[in-house]
Amino acid sequence: MSPAAILFDFGGVLADAPAQRTAPPGLVLRIFNLTRGVLTPGEIQRSLTEGAVAYAAWRDEDWPDELSQAEVWERFFLPGWPPAAQVPVRGSVRKLSYDWAWRDNWALRPGIVEALQAAAEAGIRVAVVSNTLSGAAHRDFLDKTGIGEMFDAQIYSDEVGVRKPNPQMIWYATDELGVRPDRCWFVGDTPRRDIVCGRRAGVARTILMPSPRTRLEPSGPAPDDVVEDGFGLRTLLERS
Repeated sequence: MSPAAILFDFGGVLADAPAQRTAPPGLVLRIFNLTRGVLTPGEIQRSLTEGAVAYAAWRDEDWPDELSQAEVWERFFLPGWPPAAQVPVRGSVRKLSYDWAWRDNWALRPGIVEALQAAAEAGIRVAVVSNTLSGAAHRDFLDKTGIGEMFDAQIYSDEVGVRKPNPQMIWYATDELGVRPDRCWFVGDTPRRDIVCGRRAGVARTILMPSPRTRLEPSGPAPDDVVEDGFGLRTLLERS
């Protein structure tokens, strides 16, 4: 049966980029200037990189709620910094979170535009459902690539206060779209977050689109379908 809506993860599905091993140099420079050299660039780089590892470990747990941007910085990045560095950063967490989330090397996955066009032609609504430190960065990227207006809803964890695999992420999207979860497909790149989230939310079809960035993550429940890219999703849609 053709779905009433398709819900897409952002990173690894709509767009992808190589895994980020260290803090973005631009973010390090911004914090160095913001804090007037209280910490050296090397100290900032090490602190952000180590904090990111701890934050990633926390994200891998089955937490139902999302931390606010301020809580992320307070918990994972600012401990141990001198007050002269902490104070200006606290006043700039929104912009710094955007800089952390943004990737200059993001690129749309192959066939995504074609899959979205096929959905539009079939009268199928589409939405983004994504865990992120800054939904604003994801929105801006989608607008920059010219596909932002194709989405009927965009749900980001930093804005709604929960994160996948909490099914409420999907329910926020289906509520906004005005469709039942069991009339939706959900496309993600990680079994333990996306497929679990789709199953908990009761969607009609969970679809895994593996990403090189997350291919080595621990496995989870088997999806209903696996596609390599947007072209594969379009084919699956045409067959439905």
